[in-house]
Amino acid sequence: MEEIKTIMIGATLKELRKELNISQEEISGRTGLDRTFISMLERDIRQPTITTIFLLAEALKLKPFELVKKVEEKYKGYEIKRDTY
Repeated sequence: MEEIKTIMIGATLKELRKELNISQEEISGRTGLDRTFISMLERDIRQPTITTIFLLAEALKLKPFELVKKVEEKYKGYEIKRDTY
């Protein structure tokens, strides 16, 4: 089983947005989040807060748990391994 240290939302967010055929600007308008922030999320430069996940889910016409479930499916078969300090 492959190990990962961080679960990222970017690829899932981008795929869902493209499935709906909407732009980053459209997501921005639906959420009130800046378009550049949406871009940074999609490129895994930034990570969303739980509030942002709720906003994104609504903009994507999903329930928050459905968005998280889709991210979870991307990481099926990976073991989350964090370094301890």
